Amino acid sequence: MNTNLTRRGTVAAGVGTLLIPLALMLGTPAQADVRAEPVGPACATLPQEGEGSAEAMVDDPVATAASNNPELSTLTAAIEQAGLVDTLNDAENITVFAPTDEAFEKVPQADLDALLADRDQLTEVLTYHVVGEEVAPGDLADGTFETLQGDDLTTDEVDGAYVVNDSAKVVCGDLETENATVHLVDTVLLPPESTSSPS
Repeated sequence: MNTNLTRRGTVAAGVGTLLIPLALMLGTPAQADVRAEPVGPACATLPQEGEGSAEAMVDDPVATAASNNPELSTLTAAIEQAGLVDTLNDAENITVFAPTDEAFEKVPQADLDALLADRDQLTEVLTYHVVGEEVAPGDLADGTFETLQGDDLTTDEVDGAYVVNDSAKVVCGDLETENATVHLVDTVLLPPESTSSPS
């Protein structure tokens, strides 16, 4: 009698031991699929489905995803002009502070044309928008990040909105692509030492 009880207890304990890691394994994929939705006023202007939507961007590397986003047509043209498509698509776990078309519209046309015609200067400006690590929304409240251009950019939270370099607002944050986190900003960022960039 005691022997049977001992055996039953041993079996029950063994089954319980197996069930614990099994439950953990089954729970992991469901947790991994959960991610925050993009937030900000400009998110509402993105397509709700198909190419350019937040859901579709996840499947493409960042330069390709940007080319499908209707808010980023000028940025896409600039990336192609600078020859940075492969550089951005091949990078891993980067963050792009992506100026929207409205951001580029703030730049005087003559200055924008001059920038697009100067590949070295264009590359410097564009790589200043890219950070070589993942920057989640929670990191934007008070952050300093080194860009691929080499200079730092800063982020703060002001009146409930995230602001980059005290000037550019994040208008749609936490868009995910295959290899990057993208935050749409409403102003073109300029490197501190840039002398011939648009004003």
